[in-house]
Amino acid sequence: VQLQASGGGLVQAGGSLRLSCAASGFKVDLYNMGWFRQAPGEQREGVSCIKSSEGATYYDDSVKGRFTIFTDNAKNTLYLEMNNLKLEDTAVYYCARTPICVYSEFGLFVGGVESWGKGTLVTVSS
Repeated sequence: VQLQASGGGLVQAGGSLRLSCAASGFKVDLYNMGWFRQAPGEQREGVSCIKSSEGATYYDDSVKGRFTIFTDNAKNTLYLEMNNLKLEDTAVYYCARTPICVYSEFGLFVGGVESWGKGTLVTVSS
């Protein structure tokens, strides 16, 4: 199982980026998949996830309406389209298989990650 995130970079606030996560060793459409991020000095947090069973997508409240998670099964790749980026979106972004992918009244819950690949740095400037 390998996951490689890419597509990060430096972008001005209000701009857009699309992150990609190329998977190998398994098929992304058979697993719940998620994006996480870790800002400097902060804990890693869940950003979004997509459920394999019905394709339902969930987002952390901080990115809802701005980010879109989706897969291209033919390319076996997970994506995160990020629009209207804010300074607080600056972080290293990681993709992972995430067995736990739930949204409730308490927010987004993602986890159960078994292994992490390399992340991609997103820097949002003013």
